[in-house]
Amino acid sequence: MDLNSEKVKFQSAIDFLVKELSTIRTGRASVSLVEDIKVDAYGSLMPLKSCGNISIPEARQILIDPWDKSLIKEIEKAIMASNIGLNPNSDGSVLRINLPEMTEDKRKDLLKVVGVKCENCRIEIRKIREELKNSMKDEKDEDLKKSILEDLDSVTKEFNEKVEEIRKKKEEEVMTV
Repeated sequence: MDLNSEKVKFQSAIDFLVKELSTIRTGRASVSLVEDIKVDAYGSLMPLKSCGNISIPEARQILIDPWDKSLIKEIEKAIMASNIGLNPNSDGSVLRINLPEMTEDKRKDLLKVVGVKCENCRIEIRKIREELKNSMKDEKDEDLKKSILEDLDSVTKEFNEKVEEIRKKKEEEVMTV
């Protein structure tokens, strides 16, 4: 078993965590808050990023400029239905979303969400570790088995430390006013 090739599984858990955390609103506007919202366009559901340009003209504002202006109402409906707590304002050609100032209570609630998402990532890392550990049960060479299991524990620790770094960074982001 080559642990370097198995690290891809661990890294995919980290990548998923980073993507999940990017959707958590902080005090600043971010394209990732809205880009994957599904819009009913032309009879099918499309991600918002496929319907127009999304930009951040100010620190607390998201600007959506649809390529097809007839989709403005559909984009507005999709954002309202997404339950992310944002209200778009339309001027007929673009949508502006002004992010409200976050309260201390809202920030604390978001910290709990960050903690849950990080713990879910740690659980996934443990599952991957267990799968790899179980695949070693048939190994006859005890020295090789012990060496690989020690390496596996080292890799698991490394990725758990990455989760912790990501958590601290996101918590700092959320708490920054």
